[in-house]
Amino acid sequence: MARDIPIGNGNLLIAFDKHYQLREFFFPHVGQENHTSERPFRFGVWVNGKFSWLGEEWDISKDYLNESLVTQVVLTHKTLKLRITANDLVDFHENIYLKKLKVENLDNKKREVRLFFCHDFCIYGNNIGDTAAFRPDVCGMLHYKGDRYFLVNTFVGEKCGIDQYACGEKDRGQLEGTWRDAEDGELSKNPIAQGSVDSVIASHLTLDAKSEGTCFYWICAGEKWEDVKALHDDIIEKKPDQIFKRTLDYWKLWVNKESLNCELLSKNIARLYKRSLLIIRTQIDNCGSIIAANDSDNLQFNRDTYSYMWPRDASFIAYALDLCGYSEITRRFFNLCRRIIQKEGYFLHKYNPSGSVASSWHPWIKDGKKQLPIQEDETALVIWALWNHYKIFKDIEFIKPLYKPLIKRAADFMVQYRDEKTKLPLPSYDLWEEHQGVLTYTTATVYAGLMAASNFVRAFGEIDVAEKYMKAASEIKVAMEKHLYSKKEKRFLRMINFEKNGEVVADLTIDSSLFGVFAFGVFEPEDEKVKNTMEQVYEKLWCKKSTGGLARYEDDFYHRTSSDVTGNPWFITTLWLAQYHIAIAKTEKDMEKAKEIMEWVAEHALPSGVLSEQIDPFTKEPLSVSPLTWSHGEFIHVVQNYINKLLDMINPPCKLPKFKGNGVRN
Repeated sequence: MARDIPIGNGNLLIAFDKHYQLREFFFPHVGQENHTSERPFRFGVWVNGKFSWLGEEWDISKDYLNESLVTQVVLTHKTLKLRITANDLVDFHENIYLKKLKVENLDNKKREVRLFFCHDFCIYGNNIGDTAAFRPDVCGMLHYKGDRYFLVNTFVGEKCGIDQYACGEKDRGQLEGTWRDAEDGELSKNPIAQGSVDSVIASHLTLDAKSEGTCFYWICAGEKWEDVKALHDDIIEKKPDQIFKRTLDYWKLWVNKESLNCELLSKNIARLYKRSLLIIRTQIDNCGSIIAANDSDNLQFNRDTYSYMWPRDASFIAYALDLCGYSEITRRFFNLCRRIIQKEGYFLHKYNPSGSVASSWHPWIKDGKKQLPIQEDETALVIWALWNHYKIFKDIEFIKPLYKPLIKRAADFMVQYRDEKTKLPLPSYDLWEEHQGVLTYTTATVYAGLMAASNFVRAFGEIDVAEKYMKAASEIKVAMEKHLYSKKEKRFLRMINFEKNGEVVADLTIDSSLFGVFAFGVFEPEDEKVKNTMEQVYEKLWCKKSTGGLARYEDDFYHRTSSDVTGNPWFITTLWLAQYHIAIAKTEKDMEKAKEIMEWVAEHALPSGVLSEQIDPFTKEPLSVSPLTWSHGEFIHVVQNYINKLLDMINPPCKLPKFKGNGVRN
């Protein structure tokens, strides 16, 4: 079930499922410590003796207020004759989740409406030793365990405090949870429960015929009672309306901090561009971690999630953000990379949002021999992205402390981690984390990483070191032509492996990641080898029998729904094809293919603008995790490149104003 309309501030992340049930509650790191453990926080309504939990019988429309991280959700129940407009936000500065509910009575009679909010916390991700307690000093509900406190309350009219409450046990015997207590419209007022617990609170509104009323609801998050009590008091002092307004204003300011040539884009593309920036921000922890995705439904497949930082994904996203001028975010990412890189000069598989080493399935030993359990592109791309950052911002004082511990350390590793005979990088795991070998894509990124490092050390005056890095990159390019390009197949190979007897075993699978041969500057996009490769990528991987879009590779079975296609379309791979069309375009007419792909992406996003990892090729439903941060980052990258290339065509480059990034005025 796709996660939709995420909201957050870099410490606190909230996301909802398709029924608008809160399903993700991360604090104090984005992606680390999910205090719901997949369980829904239910919302229900009682009207004059009739009760309904939010679900299938409600008509639900989910979106955001324009240019903001404030949701706009419209809930309509024809039988109850109610329409509720909900706006959710996480305060941009404080760890406060705030919900504004405008409740409209569509009946011709005066009615009492009771709003019920259920809290199914599993603090620290487990249901052992939690406490739920009514606090009469604030007339609110408190959940706590250890150093995690969550204070819940409501505000109606000029009155703060809940009208009903109940705490109780769950997951024991026949006990489903206290939320069942709400279904008769009355709560037991049990004041405390411990162990595996939940709670329900209610606020009452009396609405005249054809009238409306407003209720504010919030959860304050902190590490002790004094923290959440102070946040609660601040809401009361400032009033919930002010918290709402200041956060709405902040995100409008944030997303428009750099001007964009929107006149060159359709409304749908421009809207998704800004939406992508905002959604990406929700997936980035304030310590610098750029998280792949936060969707706990993925637990059902392998008891693990995407709530980690892969240096690869993060580097692509940091590159996109730098093109847009958001250097304050990417600097935190690069500083984190300096802290977590191994002393030998490589990055491990993935990292927790806090920066600690995360779970992995790459072994340190294989066939009785020690090996490095790495995907080398993750090391190379950090340096590639950092060089692009420096080209845009020229922030020498920022680069200086990264120079030796990050840039040179990684570059020295990439020079050394090669086969002495072929000069190719040694085998590592592929970007899809399924195969091990000498990959064309990975080799292209190592070339780009070494060229970036060479540029850095040359700028810092170490000419001899720069020549060493450049020589290694040149050797890799020559080796790619010799070993990774098949004259017989007239394209680059996905991967090769060398047997003990020296025999080369080629993987003939056509893979979308072959776009890397031009994307990282190894070969020109007009090179016949590149052209042949990309033509075959399109021919074999485009989902012609269905909705369109590009699959990852031939016979991709990950979440595959039909044998009628070679694999499900992914947003990032489809956007890689757009990058190729932009790279080879000579005229404005040539740019139409890239524009068509951008429109395709906008068409297949959720109504809120959220992009998943992949989609069902026939129903268009999101598959796997949602949102996938990389999908949004790749869309931003394509839009930036599209605008930049189009401006070069409209005006000679010498007449263009200087740009901070592609399409963003300096």
